Amino acid sequence: MQATENIRRDTAGRRRDVLERLGSERDMWVSTSHPDHGPHQVPLWFLWDGQAVWMCTGADSATVRNTREEPRVRLALPDALDVVLLQGEATCHSAREVPQDAADAFVGKFGWDPRTEEAPFVYLCVTPRTVRAWRGVAELRGRVVMREGAWLE
Repeated sequence: MQATENIRRDTAGRRRDVLERLGSERDMWVSTSHPDHGPHQVPLWFLWDGQAVWMCTGADSATVRNTREEPRVRLALPDALDVVLLQGEATCHSAREVPQDAADAFVGKFGWDPRTEEAPFVYLCVTPRTVRAWRGVAELRGRVVMREGAWLE
């Protein structure tokens, strides 16, 4: 983990930094919840396609089971000094149903194609509705950079 500067960024600066991290980072924490079993959180590889986050996990995973019951999810990039939190609803796509461009981009980023695995995998797609970003107490005010699916100015 790398320390970040403690200079208060405006909304445009936060948005720029969020988009840069979404385009360059590999791992994201995924939080789901099941009505009977409660919360569940795991790290997954992710791909940002400019509009949505794509992840892939085993078809029998708790993440997939939970998402099918309750599609509202929270996502977090793994850095407590440079926080990025996303909220949205996840849709599940089997390897046969995943859009070709998303699956190909996933392969391009990770060098792994879940569609070729013997065990079934499911792609999760989350289009963020809310994004929050902050670095330290100085940036708590104004931390919402996307609301209702629209980036703030």
